[in-house]
Amino acid sequence: MLDPDLPRAFDELAGAARSLTDSFESDEGEQNVLDTIVAEAVRAFPDADMASITAFHHGEPETVAHSDPRAVEIDRGQYRAGTGPCLHAAETGDVVRIAMPAAGGRFPEFSRHAATLGVGSYLAAPLRVDDTLSGALNLFGFGDHGFAAAESHLITVYTTLVAFGLRSARRYRRAAEQSEHLTTAMRSRAVIEQAKGMLMAIHRIDADAAMQRLVAESQQTNTKLRDVAGRFVLDVSGRVRTPE
Repeated sequence: MLDPDLPRAFDELAGAARSLTDSFESDEGEQNVLDTIVAEAVRAFPDADMASITAFHHGEPETVAHSDPRAVEIDRGQYRAGTGPCLHAAETGDVVRIAMPAAGGRFPEFSRHAATLGVGSYLAAPLRVDDTLSGALNLFGFGDHGFAAAESHLITVYTTLVAFGLRSARRYRRAAEQSEHLTTAMRSRAVIEQAKGMLMAIHRIDADAAMQRLVAESQQTNTKLRDVAGRFVLDVSGRVRTPE
């Protein structure tokens, strides 16, 4: 029998996916994207009251985004203990769905700490983007419902969307940065070649000698070669000193 809450859950998930797509395509930076991911997770999962993202850096876990400071406190308790549902999800690739009354035997330290902060249910799923971002998405509920079984499947869909979006956004940013670096390099090369040509014509020297003059000026003045070349090009127009 179809769970009557599933259509609403899929509607919420679709709405979150649309918001995430807008965030992935924006120029707001990755931290804002991570903040959007946890905010939309709380919206998409009716039983979730808080959310966080755990990521490993140099083998150490840290919370890189959260919707509530209490989520950070619960995460840190797991990090200190070296065990807990978010670490289990990140390390094994399994989804962890638990209610606090049943968590004591499996994660006793986590269970006690979470209960003191009013958390009664927990849902964590692995989140693996690439070699530099791997961890878990964590959902916290104040009720002791333990999250619905369907939400275990929905969080897998959500983290798959998130991982794909983050991976694509990172690739796009890297491509844009490489393009910008290439454009800068081409402009630098163009002005250096222009300066070399002017030096060759003015001093009747070959290309190697012209380049040596530019390099010498760069070293003596501790100025980047492209800046020396640019100043020289302007100097020919009567505005800046030339390299001797």
